[in-house]
Amino acid sequence: MKITVLDASAANPGDLSWEAFERFGEVTCYDVTSNDQLIERAKDSEILLTNKTVFTKESFDSLPKLKYIGVLATGYNVVDLEAAKAHGVCVTNVPEYATYATAQMAVSLLLELTNRVGMHTASVFNGDWVRSPQFCYTLAPLTELAGKTCAVVGLGKIGRRVCTILNALGMNVIGVPHKEQDSVEIDGKVYPCMSIDRAFPLADVITFHCPLTSDTENLLSGDMFDKLKDNVLIINTARGPIVNSKDLAKALKEGKIRGYGADVITREPMLPDDPLLSLKDEINVVITPHIAWAPKETRKRLIDEAAKNLESFLDGVIVNCVNP
Repeated sequence: MKITVLDASAANPGDLSWEAFERFGEVTCYDVTSNDQLIERAKDSEILLTNKTVFTKESFDSLPKLKYIGVLATGYNVVDLEAAKAHGVCVTNVPEYATYATAQMAVSLLLELTNRVGMHTASVFNGDWVRSPQFCYTLAPLTELAGKTCAVVGLGKIGRRVCTILNALGMNVIGVPHKEQDSVEIDGKVYPCMSIDRAFPLADVITFHCPLTSDTENLLSGDMFDKLKDNVLIINTARGPIVNSKDLAKALKEGKIRGYGADVITREPMLPDDPLLSLKDEINVVITPHIAWAPKETRKRLIDEAAKNLESFLDGVIVNCVNP
């Protein structure tokens, strides 16, 4: 059996192994695969593993041997699921491997915006503390989160974990679930739940943990920014298009929102004309290159769980299939 990993360097830049898959067949790895390279590299494979390599209807038409796509991620919007099903191709994902790491990143972005650790560290090593007449100094306003209100959009595994962490910081947490409900209990704590229209105007912080769907694309855009508190902080570790980048950049420049921290953007890798690049001189914007899932422990869990998905498929007991 021929197994091909199309963008191997994302999950495994060289510090891990693909041994978990080698017991199933011959494994070929490519660091990155472009759209133009996909068919040539995948044409003889029954099993393909991908993270961000895109599969369109035309892709499936050109890959008659293909039986299985293992998405090395939780999100699977890179695959045309209807086309995959029509061609008899099973598509699986790994839904819970990065819960702790992504929650950690979301809170890290928030703390960077409130405590300005990077800015002050750079200042210290620039000699500013040596020259300071006072024993301490600040370069920008700092914020205590205790008593502030955070709207957590999406109450899956990651969103629920974030609720617990923010509660430990003394914040008032409002859940914004996919389906209407009055409250949610997480680790013994009951949190109120509200719709976006009710929760957003109350929030000092908004953090997104929902999947990207037709309902959530541009969830925060246009006039919605006018309904937010003036000093709101927005965190996005879900998917870039959930927040409209053009409207966001405008709101930041006009001072309608206080800050934005994100690990995801609309197009990845970032395009040179991305509106967020125009904010490079803003001190209230923090952007990281989609690394919430990147700790070694997290990536090893991803590979191991993806191998279990494939093993189950080969045994005829399909798990984590996203196109049943």
